[in-house]
Amino acid sequence: MDATEVFWTLHRDLPREGVGSDATTRTLLDLARPLPAAPRVLDIGCGPGRASLVLAAAGARVTAVDLHEPFLHRVRRAATDAGLCDRVAVERASMTALPHADAVFDLLWCEGAAYLMGVDAALRDWRRLLRPGGVLVLTDAVWTTASPSDEARGFWAAYPAMRDEAATVTAARAAGYDVLAAHLLPDSDWVDEYHRPLEAAIDGWPDPDAATAAVLAEARTEIDVRRAHGDEFGYLGVVLRRR
Repeated sequence: MDATEVFWTLHRDLPREGVGSDATTRTLLDLARPLPAAPRVLDIGCGPGRASLVLAAAGARVTAVDLHEPFLHRVRRAATDAGLCDRVAVERASMTALPHADAVFDLLWCEGAAYLMGVDAALRDWRRLLRPGGVLVLTDAVWTTASPSDEARGFWAAYPAMRDEAATVTAARAAGYDVLAAHLLPDSDWVDEYHRPLEAAIDGWPDPDAATAAVLAEARTEIDVRRAHGDEFGYLGVVLRRR
């Protein structure tokens, strides 16, 4: 099993693919109001669809977009199980080439995935999809100290565009948005539904060979760095209204 297969097997049954919680999704949605009674929402990089279901349960009409077909299968199944399949449409598409006309969505949503194309590119390219006055909500990793440790910098070296809250807000304004809110996600959003299940999956891997063990060790590093340096970085939710 190569590294990619190990990664997807490890993540196959996790409740979510990154930092967050249903409670935080609801908080960010409240910060995005006022919205139409049944807003049209595009959940970009939806993963297994936790945010899509919360938004749909709140009355939104959601299109959940991802490139990974197993995630989309999970979204379909979860929406059906929750009785929300009439409110959640599933679409396989790249966030860099979203197949939608301009100005058709009231709300764009992206929890923890915008970094894949670059937050600045996402701010610029996705803006066209929003109706005038529409809202973009995204979460992204940020520094919470001006002097991160070598260990924290080393872990995040693969994300050189990472910045702090002030720089993120400045970039959003420059891209044509008014900043309605910035919300630092609580530590429980790292632990309860992401790191704890991830650690259980790592610990439960049966008899890994050397190559697999190396991938599992890399995944565990994320958990260890957060435990040791959690005051140096976090995930920030920003709520942005298109000007």
